[in-house]
Amino acid sequence: MNIKLISYTPNAEQTIASAGKLCYSPVGVSDIEENLSKESCERYINMLSDLGHESPLEHASFTFAVEGVSRTLTHQLVRHRLASYSQQSQRYVRIDNFEYIIPPSIKSNNKASEIFIKTMQDDQKSYIELTDLLYERHYNDFINDGVDEREAKRKAEKLAIEDARYVFPNACETKIVFTMNTRSLLHFFSLRCCNRAQWEIRDMALEMVKICKDIYPTIFKNAGPSCLNGPCPEGKMSCGKINEVRELYKNL
Repeated sequence: MNIKLISYTPNAEQTIASAGKLCYSPVGVSDIEENLSKESCERYINMLSDLGHESPLEHASFTFAVEGVSRTLTHQLVRHRLASYSQQSQRYVRIDNFEYIIPPSIKSNNKASEIFIKTMQDDQKSYIELTDLLYERHYNDFINDGVDEREAKRKAEKLAIEDARYVFPNACETKIVFTMNTRSLLHFFSLRCCNRAQWEIRDMALEMVKICKDIYPTIFKNAGPSCLNGPCPEGKMSCGKINEVRELYKNL
């Protein structure tokens, strides 16, 4: 898994504090900014957090590029709808040697690992065979319809791989770029950093928290699962490790 923050709002504390103060101020942003120091921004952001006034957080955004993750992860990620996503297409990109993610529980078991790897190899073989068969059929159809050879090849491959991709597993490695505003990002962390979240997206979320805290420690001081700042919301389904979780995030 490779996670990179490729873009983010500069001076986010000032932007958030200015937006928040404007809601309660008789003067404009220019006057508000004149009286803002780093310390006053931090105090105001802490106050917003304590009050639960989260809308000013939406004025700062973060763009991550993630590679080496599975389609299982990204199927969960895109459920967070207040975000923008750009993912490597299996419809336009021919993948003749796909990488795949092996869950730790399978990797640590020799027999399970053997079955898993063979399945991946069989999927790859089937993909190539299907692509070749479909390509030949589509290419001949285009040629018979009078399409020139170069265009026939391009169209035939496109149609072939968009159907052959159906044999790819959820384990197939993918790449994605996504952007979230701060409010959405904190909500994402509250759900996906939880011990009950699926292991792969939880690992990604934890690394993202570390990155965000390093840049803006005040904004993300409470970033993490919901149990950091209150009781576990999972009730009887709780992992029962609230003290360990709080200790982990306190030391990030």
